[in-house]
Amino acid sequence: MAPFGLYIQLFSIHGLIRGESPELGRDADTGGQVKYVLELAKCLGEHPAVAQVDLITRLIQDKTVSDIYSQQIEPLSEKARIVRIQCGGRRYIRKELLWPHLDEFVDKTLKFIKVDVGRIPDLFHGHYADGGYVARELASIFGAPFLFTGHSMGRHKKNKLLDQGLADEEINRRYFIDRRIGVEEEVLKDADRIITSTADEIDKQYALYDNCSGASFRIIPPGIDVDTFHPYYYGQLNAESESEACRQARLLLLNELNRFWVSPDKPFILALCRPDHRKNIKGLITAYAEDKELQAIANLAIFAGIRKDIGQMEENERNVLTEMLLLMDRYDLYGKLAIPKKHDFTTEVPELYRLCASSHGVFVNPALVEPFGLTLIEAASCGLPIVATNDGGPNDIVGNCQNGILIDPSNTGEIAEACRKILIDREVWDTYSRCGINGVRTHYVWKVHCDHTVELIEEVRAEMPDLADQGLFSPLGIGFGRLLTKVKHLVITDIDNTLVGDDESLGEFLEILSKNRDKIGWGVATGRCLRRVMEALAENRVPPPDILISSVGTEIYYGSELLPDNGWSRHISYKWKPEQIMETLDKLDFLYDQKEEEQRDFKVSYIMEDDPELLARVHQVLQDRKLSYHLQFSNSQFLDILPFRASKGKAVRYLSYKWEFPLKSIMVCGDSGNDEEMLRGVTCGVVVGNYSKELEQLRGLRRMYFSKKEYAAGIIDGIKHYRFLEE
Repeated sequence: MAPFGLYIQLFSIHGLIRGESPELGRDADTGGQVKYVLELAKCLGEHPAVAQVDLITRLIQDKTVSDIYSQQIEPLSEKARIVRIQCGGRRYIRKELLWPHLDEFVDKTLKFIKVDVGRIPDLFHGHYADGGYVARELASIFGAPFLFTGHSMGRHKKNKLLDQGLADEEINRRYFIDRRIGVEEEVLKDADRIITSTADEIDKQYALYDNCSGASFRIIPPGIDVDTFHPYYYGQLNAESESEACRQARLLLLNELNRFWVSPDKPFILALCRPDHRKNIKGLITAYAEDKELQAIANLAIFAGIRKDIGQMEENERNVLTEMLLLMDRYDLYGKLAIPKKHDFTTEVPELYRLCASSHGVFVNPALVEPFGLTLIEAASCGLPIVATNDGGPNDIVGNCQNGILIDPSNTGEIAEACRKILIDREVWDTYSRCGINGVRTHYVWKVHCDHTVELIEEVRAEMPDLADQGLFSPLGIGFGRLLTKVKHLVITDIDNTLVGDDESLGEFLEILSKNRDKIGWGVATGRCLRRVMEALAENRVPPPDILISSVGTEIYYGSELLPDNGWSRHISYKWKPEQIMETLDKLDFLYDQKEEEQRDFKVSYIMEDDPELLARVHQVLQDRKLSYHLQFSNSQFLDILPFRASKGKAVRYLSYKWEFPLKSIMVCGDSGNDEEMLRGVTCGVVVGNYSKELEQLRGLRRMYFSKKEYAAGIIDGIKHYRFLEE
C-alpha cells in the first residue's frame, strides 16, 4: 500500500461477492448491492487520491459454492481487493442469520487491520444494515469517519410486507426485521454522512426512522460502466468492433430464448431480477397474460436469478419461482413466455439488453419497492426504453433521463398499457431510447460518483478531531483503537491495594503511562460494578484507563466514553442461562441477594456464610440442573455466578486475542486471592509487596514476579523487571 493517499474499507457482509463473473441473482442476498460495491471498490481504486480500497465481506468455505469465496484476499485491481473475514462458521447462510455473528466479524477485522494491514483506515463505509453495524463499531474503535449506504431499509420493507397481509410475527420469523430496524436507528444516529441514490429514498425510507431528523444525507447516484453497457447500434454500425465474447453471448441467448418462443421475431418485454416477491414478477406476468393485444405484439422474457433445483432453494425464492410456473400454466403462456434458468452477468446481461433493444422491445421493473434500480440505467445505457415502478429510485432516473414510463406496480392494467404505448409507437420508442443513452452518460457514470465520494470523505475527515497525538488521557477519549493497535505492551492492574493505596507512587505510575503512550496501554480489572469502579477512580483522581474490566470480568469497556466490547458479551453469552440459575439458587435459604446494581447481565450475585459445605451445595444444585457456570467466592462472603467463559483472567486472554497482544507482552498486577486466577498463566505476573498470604502459592511460577515494593510502586517495579519501556 502506498504511504500516501486514502485507505478506505467498504463493508458488504452478506451474499456471494467475487470479482470475476459475480453470481448476481443466484439468491436473494446476491443482487444489485453486490454489483454496486464491486464497481465502487474498483472505481475508487483508480482515483488518484486513494492508496487502497478493501471491500470486506464474509469468508465462506462450502461445497455448494465456488472455492473463490474461501480465498481470503482476491485482487480486483492494483489498488482494490476483496478481503474475506470468517465469522459464524464457514457455511453459506442467508443474511438474516448473520446478526449473532457480527461482533465476531468486528473482532476479526480488527485483528486483520493490526496484523495484516498495519495501517488504520481513513474511512469505514458500511453497506446495508449488517455492513453498517460493523463499520459503525470499527469507526468508534478507531475514531474514524463512518459513512453508510442503506440500499434498502428495514422499516420500509416491513410496512410493505404488512400491507401485503403478512403478520408481524411472520415477518420477524423470516427476516428478523425488528433487530435490523434497531440497528438502522443506531446507524442513522452515528453516521457522519449517509449516501443515498435519490431524494425519494430519503423521503420514503429514511424518513420513517426516529433518528432521520438528525442525520446528514448526501445524494450521490451510482454509475455504470458505459463501455460495457454500450448502445445496441454499435454492433450494427461497426460489426468488426464487437468482441468474439459478445457474439458468442448473443448466440447463446438467442438459442436459449428460442427454446421458449414460437414467434422469436417479435419484439420482447424483458425483466431481470432476483426471485423475490417484492420484485412483483407475478404482477408483470399477470399484466401480460390478461392483455391479448400485448401478447400479439411481443414475447415476454423473465430472467429471475440462477436456479438448478427449485425444491432446494430458500422458501421465498422457491415460492416465487413456483408461482411463475403456475401462472405460465394457468394462462397458457407456452410459446410466449421465456424463463431461462441461468445467465452470466459479466458477458450475457449487457448483450441481453442490446438484444432486446435490437428487437425494439422494452425493459420492465415492476418492483413493489425499488430504492434505486441499477438495471434500469444499464438497460437505458444500451438504448432500451423502460417501464418502471413509481416507488423510489425510478422517479429520479426517469426524471433525469426522460426515457420511459412510471407505473403503479399494483395495477396490472397500467403495466400492460405502458408497455403497449412504447411498443406500438416507433417515434416514442426512438425518443426514449436516445434520451436514455444520453441521460445515463450525463448522470450515471462511476467516475462522477467516485469524485463526489472522495470529496465527501475529505469533508468528513476535516470535521474529525485531530487524533495524531491524542491518548486516552485526553477528555475526548475517542479513537482508543489507534492506541491499542500501536502499543507493544499492555498493563492490567487491580484497583484496591494494587493501583491505589499510596498517592505518591500512583502519581509516578500515571506519569510513566503519560510519557509512554506509544509503548504501553493500560487497563484495570476488578470485581466492582461499573459505577463503583468509576467512583473509585474519581475519588483517587485517576483518569479513565484505556481498558476497563469490571463485574468480575463479565464486562469490558474502552476509554472515557466507556464503549462496551460487544464481542466479549457475545462470546460469554454461550450457554449462559441466568433465569434458570436464579430459579435454582433461590431455593437455597442460606443465600441472600446482593444489591440490585451488582446484578448484571452476566453476573448473578449473592451473599453467603464462609462455609465449604454450603459452597459445595451451590455447586451440587447447579450441576444437577446441568447448568454451565463459573463460580467466584471472595472476601469470605460474596458469591458470584458467571458464564463459564467469563472471569478476569479469561477477559485478559480475550484482549490478547482480539488486539493481537502476545501474552508475554501483557503484565497483570494484583494483591489478593481475588486476583489469583488472573495472575496465573503465561502473562507477566506481578504480585505487589503488600500482597495477601493466599498468593504465596504463586511464588516460583514461571513469569511470576513478587515485588518488594507496595501498591503502585510494585507496578512500576514490575514494568522495569519485564523491561516494558525498552525498545
